[in-house]
Amino acid sequence: MNNKNIGFISLGCAKNLTDTETMMGILSEKGFSLTADPADAQILVVNTCAFIDSAKEESIGAILEMAQYKEDKCEMLIVTGCLAQRYKDEIESQLPEVDAILGTTDYDKIVDVIFEFYEKGNKISVVGDENTPVSYDLPRLVSTPPYMAYLKIADGCDNFCTYCIIPKLRGKFHSRPQKSIVDEAKKLAANGVKELVLVAQDTACYGKDTSGSLPMLLKELSEIDGIEWIRLQYCYPENISDELVEEIAANKKIVKYLDMPLQHVSDSVLKRMGRRSRKAEIEALINTLRQKIPSLEIRTSLIVGFPGESDEDFETLRSFLEEFKLNKVGVFTYSKEEGTPAASFEDQIDDETKESRRDILMSLQKDISLELNKAKIGTKDTVIIEGYDESELCYVGRSSHDTPDVDGGAFVYSEDELGAGQIVEVEIVDCSEYDIVGKVI
Repeated sequence: MNNKNIGFISLGCAKNLTDTETMMGILSEKGFSLTADPADAQILVVNTCAFIDSAKEESIGAILEMAQYKEDKCEMLIVTGCLAQRYKDEIESQLPEVDAILGTTDYDKIVDVIFEFYEKGNKISVVGDENTPVSYDLPRLVSTPPYMAYLKIADGCDNFCTYCIIPKLRGKFHSRPQKSIVDEAKKLAANGVKELVLVAQDTACYGKDTSGSLPMLLKELSEIDGIEWIRLQYCYPENISDELVEEIAANKKIVKYLDMPLQHVSDSVLKRMGRRSRKAEIEALINTLRQKIPSLEIRTSLIVGFPGESDEDFETLRSFLEEFKLNKVGVFTYSKEEGTPAASFEDQIDDETKESRRDILMSLQKDISLELNKAKIGTKDTVIIEGYDESELCYVGRSSHDTPDVDGGAFVYSEDELGAGQIVEVEIVDCSEYDIVGKVI
């Protein structure tokens, strides 16, 4: 049975990708072969997302697409992740093509499920309690380019925002032991990883349930030979401490980039969202960050059309963006998710208004991004090279201020040959709204 080819589709966030990579590592260690071509796979695994409606639709679409391969070579279709955790019964009743279901804390059982299916021929559902701990010391097969990797430092969430289903899918927040994180980071570095992207549902919460802290973890990670960039994702503003700000400012290996989801700045909307920050606190934090770390770039995500968001609330948000000119902003329309408190709120907003508000903010942000990028012309930045663009006759990569698959990129001209994963210093000579153009110094 170990001669079966297994193919994976991983959807959703980087945290989900690390779960996929763990399943790949477990299977590879047991002798299974992995294939990137679903047409070659006897077993197909879809690791799903169920955060908002569009993610659920994408997950269901991927399941149905992979199910078509059962008419040919595929013998077993497995669904894992958040959709499996949330909609086990619906998948069982409405998607008969699915042979096995694994919840968010059950992916470590994938080998047992495969063996049981082939031995007994029956369909299997293993969806346990979302708070059940999963071992972090499992084999992992990293699927990102060899010079960067995501590193999950915690699971679950205790924020209980009224619009969000994640605590019901991923359980309570629990920090991964610091030794486990550092040990994995050392293995990644030994395999050529230069950039670590730290992920959790709320990275800034790390250590609140243990004797550790994010600054302590960052200090130890920065001492690992070979690691050159450490990037922080998903740091909620409520949990960004003075100590963390000081560590980001002082530690040369931490890139001066902070992903800080705000979601809104109107106090009335933030209160209904169940967020603990308020507008004055958010503005004070941004001012502090910019004062202590002048080169810092901030990314955030915003939700428009939350129930009860008035024209005045929206204008407060628009004015905030105009004044504070954040470097990178993603704007999402509110998605009414069953099982969340906000789904039952009165004053739900129509889709046309939501989309209009999103378009207004995205248009504004496009202008801000171009303005900020133009201001970089003549300055220096570091760029990690990812490849070569034959049409532009230049190298392509990301600056230290850009997260993989999320932010813009860098076009780099060099007289010397450069390799993927090489980090170079460039002078910025041109730009577009989201990308920079530089020449190696």
